[in-house]
Amino acid sequence: IGSPWLERFDSPGKGRGLRVTKPFKVGELIFSCPAYSFVLSAKERGSYCEYCFNRKEGLARCGKCKKACYCNATCQRADWSMHKLECSSMVAYGPNWCPSETVRLVARILASMKTQKERNASEKLMLIGEMQTHVEDVDNARREVNESEIAGLHRFYSKHLDFPDHSALLALFSQVACNGFTVEDEELSHMGTAVYPDVALINHSCQPSVIVTFKGTTAEVRAVTPMKKMDEVMISYIDILYPTDDRNSRLRDSYYFTCDCQECKTQSKDKAKLKVRKRSDPYEPEVVSGMVRYARKKMGEFRAIKSEKNILLELLEMCVQSLDEMGTVFDDANVYMLHMMYQAMGVCLYLGDWDGAIHYGEKILKPYSVLYPAYSLNVSSMYLKLGRLYMGLEKRSRGLNALKKVPGCSERMGHDTLYTGNIKKSMHSILLSYGSLGVPSRKIITKVIKRHS
Repeated sequence: IGSPWLERFDSPGKGRGLRVTKPFKVGELIFSCPAYSFVLSAKERGSYCEYCFNRKEGLARCGKCKKACYCNATCQRADWSMHKLECSSMVAYGPNWCPSETVRLVARILASMKTQKERNASEKLMLIGEMQTHVEDVDNARREVNESEIAGLHRFYSKHLDFPDHSALLALFSQVACNGFTVEDEELSHMGTAVYPDVALINHSCQPSVIVTFKGTTAEVRAVTPMKKMDEVMISYIDILYPTDDRNSRLRDSYYFTCDCQECKTQSKDKAKLKVRKRSDPYEPEVVSGMVRYARKKMGEFRAIKSEKNILLELLEMCVQSLDEMGTVFDDANVYMLHMMYQAMGVCLYLGDWDGAIHYGEKILKPYSVLYPAYSLNVSSMYLKLGRLYMGLEKRSRGLNALKKVPGCSERMGHDTLYTGNIKKSMHSILLSYGSLGVPSRKIITKVIKRHS
């Protein structure tokens, strides 16, 4: 583990936890942790190296499957023990090769367990088998998903893996669901999924003391508040943009507990997050609560169908109609409005409506900077996306203004040693692509489309 200033302990009311044994300043690296196992998202193949998650042009493809891509032969050789689980299967199944990302990760965990002879570098404080499973808490819907995932595991990986018994597989899939991390780049775009046993020791708070970010496949844990000796290390398992009831609903559904941090007790920020339009005759509470129910329903409907093909226009219409309806009560800075604007921005990008995407992105920016804490990278991510769009549309002045604000957002909490290097690399790439005479705008904008989650 990347720091000697940590210890495992029994956290009151939370079970196992992690705490520091010396003070840390905001932005300081507390520890780094390599992944026990990781997998690059299939949709990112061709953009990132399968082994180191480096993003670059001109990656070399695997000669057999023609799918997996690598920086060089060194990365390809290092990844072969994992890639061989999939290579021949991808060729054999062709377009019918479709294991989920979770199935792919579990297959790699099983392969690592089989060859492991000593404690992994990611298990200095907790073994992977010790991670919480919550098997007893899984509801029928989740259990059906796990059963389907196990079927996929047998279908696509039986040639290369010996599987443990069914109950052990159910436990492993539950462990991954509760403890897996989405690996993100500097724009908070999904690159893949990984497990980090030592990082999984960290308990949740909606007022976290640390943030977890990624350098390739390595997790880095940095302080976002001043920490005293023996303070517990706390992260947020969820997006803290949303109000208390929404956050705890997500925590119960995914992690089987309710948060009792100070913010959840006081709900001090909920009023700003649920901001309504000003008028001389205030809205009745039941009108506001009714609109909240409507917003949650529409968010759920959007989430349920957004992965379907050839329905982009329907998705955009759903966003516009929802925004019109919610806008009769909610202010534009209301988090439900912001959520649907973000979805609308993504749909506009895929439809090629760049001006529409910019319209929604600009409306999101100011409320994000108010509602998200200073350490959050969500604001810098939005500036970077808008910067790409402006430059792609040859609005150079506006693009440069947006890009100039990106490093300042991340350096505000000490990210100068964390993501700012990658952010500056992205900015340099944008400017280099644009050049003094301008470039094909689609090349720049395509990068925004591909990475707007």
